[in-house]
Parts: sequence; C-alpha cells; structure tokens
Amino acid sequence: MAPQTDVMDMVSELRQRGEAFVVATVVRTVAVTAAKAGAKAVITPDGTIVGGWIGGGCARSAVLKAAQDVFRDGAARLISVQPPTELEAIGVTSGQSRQGVRFAKNMCPSQGTMDIFVEAVMPRPNLVICGSSPVAVALARLAAVMGYAVTAVAPQPEQGAFEAADERIEGYALPVSEIAHRFVVVSTQGKGDEAALRAILGIDADYKAFVGSRRKMAAIREKLIADGASAEAFDLIKAPAGLDIGAISPEEIALSIMAEVTSLRRQKIRAKQEGN
Repeated sequence: MAPQTDVMDMVSELRQRGEAFVVATVVRTVAVTAAKAGAKAVITPDGTIVGGWIGGGCARSAVLKAAQDVFRDGAARLISVQPPTELEAIGVTSGQSRQGVRFAKNMCPSQGTMDIFVEAVMPRPNLVICGSSPVAVALARLAAVMGYAVTAVAPQPEQGAFEAADERIEGYALPVSEIAHRFVVVSTQGKGDEAALRAILGIDADYKAFVGSRRKMAAIREKLIADGASAEAFDLIKAPAGLDIGAISPEEIALSIMAEVTSLRRQKIRAKQEGN
C-alpha cells in the first residue's frame, strides 16, 4: 500500500492540474480484511487506480463500479462489501441500495466487511470571458468569488483590465473541448464582437452568451452567416446574456449572467442525479 502522504500528494497534484478524479476511502472494517480503515485510493475517469490501495479483488470491482457512477452524476456514494451470509442476514442482495448504502458481495476467503466512501473531485467550472468591457471585468470578479475558474480572453493590451485570472488567452484561440463544465460569455462591447463570436461557434460549452442587444446580435449573425458561419451554431448563443432582472450597471449585468449560469449548472446536476 502506498504511504498516505504519497496519496495526498497525488490528490494535490491532480487538483492543481485541474483533472477529475475519485477518492475511495475505507471508513470501516469488520473481521479480517486486507485494507484497514483510513486506506485510500485515487481513481481516474478511465477506471485506473493511480495511487493508494483499498484491498484486492474483494473490493476492487465494487469500488470501480461506484467510481464510474460518481463520475457520471457527481454524487458521492457509500458502499458496503460484505460476505453473502451477512447480506442474507440483513435481507439485501448484491447491487441493492438501502438508506444511502449500496451493498456488494465479498467472495474472498477472508469473509470480512468493508465500508468504503467514494467521492468525486471535479475541476472547478470554467467561466470564459471574451473581452475586457466593464461587464467582463465585473463578471470575472463575481465568478471568482463564486468558485469558478476564470479564463480571460482578450488581446494582450486589454489583459491588464483583469486583476487576476486563472488562465489568460491572448486573442480568441479557444480550445475546442474542456474537461470542466465551461460557460462562455462574449462581452467585448463592440471591440472584437465578430472575432469573439466566430471563435465560440465551434467550441463545446454548457452555455454561450453575448452581452448585447438582440438587434446587434441579429446584425452580426446575418453578416457572419453570409461569410459561411453555421446558423445552427448561432442558435446556441443566448443574446442578451443573463436573466431579465432589470440590470443596468455592469455589476448588475454580471449578477444576472451568473444567476443564469448557476441556474443552468444546478439543473444539469439535478438531472444527472435524478437519472441515476
């Protein structure tokens, strides 16, 4: 078994790299088991245990199955691996859940019981802000307070408008895909509207929005479609960005956008959990 310090160092390293992973922790054992309470394992999305140890085959398959489910919906799970006689005594079958505990069968000779808590550590949701307008700056500040990783996307001379950002992209060369949930807002205030909107058309994101009027968006849409842009891709961009709360100031507009992003994000999380 890897030393506990090594496991925690790996957790810290994966967090810093912004990678998704699962931590499985043995919280209770009864009778003879290979791993003891406190043992941990780190599991990546492809099902690989990259650090630590929580026992052999007796618990491994149950833990990996739980890890897959946790990656899918983000909800932590408690699994109890018990010998068949113990499961029969409490009236449950392998794979059944009761009062928040999922049961699994231990077919190893030890016939011990292990309770294992499995939780996901996901990358922070990423708010990508294209432009350096007053709304963009207010949005970056609010998103940081709310726990989002902020990516400032703007030409180099405009980057100084942002006090701090987790990532900076000069110009509009956005990566097509992203591990974390990504929410993209264009707030260029006329300086680069077309370039920014063209850049976000082909990327994956949970939310794409434009800070501007419907009339302005319609004019840009018509021009870019005439230049070969996809009409269907434009239909995925919300304009104007944010919930209608009567916002006027940059801070109020930023609040309306984060309210919309939060609502969408929570809806997706609930839908995944209810579909489990």
